[in-house]
Amino acid sequence: MELSPFDTEQLGIKTLEKSLIKSKSEKSLKIGLPKETSNDERRISLTPGGVSILTANGHEVFVEKNAGIDAHFSDLEYQEAGAEISHSAEELFHNSEMIVKVAPPTDTELNWMQPDQILLSALHLGHTTKHFMQTLVDKGICGIGYEFIKSEDNQFPIVRMMHEITGSMAVQISAHYLENSSDGQGIMLGGISGIPPATVAILGAGIIGEYAARTALGYGAQVFVMDNDLAQLRRLENALDRRIITATANHQYLTTALGSADVVIGAAMTEGERAPCWVTEPMVKAMKPGSVIVDTVIDQGGCIASSHPTTHSNPVFRRFDVVHYCVPNIPSNVARTATYALNNVIVPYLIDLGDAGGIHGCLWQNTALRNGTYTFKNHLTKKALAEQLDMPFRDIEVLIASQIN
Repeated sequence: MELSPFDTEQLGIKTLEKSLIKSKSEKSLKIGLPKETSNDERRISLTPGGVSILTANGHEVFVEKNAGIDAHFSDLEYQEAGAEISHSAEELFHNSEMIVKVAPPTDTELNWMQPDQILLSALHLGHTTKHFMQTLVDKGICGIGYEFIKSEDNQFPIVRMMHEITGSMAVQISAHYLENSSDGQGIMLGGISGIPPATVAILGAGIIGEYAARTALGYGAQVFVMDNDLAQLRRLENALDRRIITATANHQYLTTALGSADVVIGAAMTEGERAPCWVTEPMVKAMKPGSVIVDTVIDQGGCIASSHPTTHSNPVFRRFDVVHYCVPNIPSNVARTATYALNNVIVPYLIDLGDAGGIHGCLWQNTALRNGTYTFKNHLTKKALAEQLDMPFRDIEVLIASQIN
């Protein structure tokens, strides 16, 4: 089949296929891909292209009926890639050795999980419960969390991918809510000849902040980035060729920047902790009428005092005549792109799992998946989770080394 040079999705998958379709894996896995049932979750973890790589390596893949429909992947595409379509989620959970999904299992899905299954999904640290964790431990399930998967270069590949999307989308969203059709100020982010561009203030110089800054510069906006980590600010200045204005996130600079900003993007965060609240309500009150706030870290508590979580179906509210967009799951609104991003990170891990002959050998060899494991062999293996939930803890490396069966 001849590919258009502009068909980026297909080109990406073809590249992945070339590097991963080598030979049959040592162990054939039965992998289940259920339909997401969480509110507003439209992503799925594997594309049909990813499924074709897995089946070419000898794995069986079960996909629940209409699992990919919100990301615009049809059941027929999955079937043609070699998947078997399951007509009920319960059947899929029963037939699978490994469940791969985006959101953590619901209580119903947790009941369907089989002893000694492998679960690969997000964990959602702020919402996990002792009951959830105890059920995984009691069933002997090997739980691997997207948030914990850390490669040897100390990067979190899945978290990074989603943060890149979130940062870019935050600017796209802001531009929309500045328009008259959204009851905004009626201005363009980039301006035109003779008319100055809009001002975008970004709180936080991490991955979300970086991609928000890149996208805002692409629109032609004037961009301020604030953080209290000077090393991060220097890194971002160098990466963007000093086309941004940087400042420490103290009260004086925040007040000044917010007073002149048309858009504020909240991206201040520390991995695994509640987001720091940098913006007070008086600062928001002093913003321009019709300006826009996008709090991208609302799932970690938000970094703006006037924020509270919203949904994709009802994404904004006005407070102090400022539009607030506070949806916790921004990448879900570009479900197809986000699914490709997840697929491209996850498929190589699944191939490694098969090549290693099973989960025990894979965790011994694969640093990223070992870092990502939070339950294994009837034990909780993340100390921070154990302290949070007041549960016993065993180190994952000790468990693997002792070859507990």
